Amino acid sequence: MPKSALKNTILDFLAEEDAATAVEYAVMLALIIAVCIASVGFLADQTAASFDNSGAAIAGAIGN
Repeated sequence: MPKSALKNTILDFLAEEDAATAVEYAVMLALIIAVCIASVGFLADQTAASFDNSGAAIAGAIGN
């Protein structure tokens, strides 16, 4: 595909009003980031609890 045809294709895509706007993309990105942050927080809490339980079990088995 020649450069001019590629450039015209990209410009046509950007000019289409049927596509999602920058605001819609920003909202989707914000929602994805919020879900990721919530997931990391939840997993961090669960991982910490798991390590605490494992540490207590090991300490109990050793007799400390």
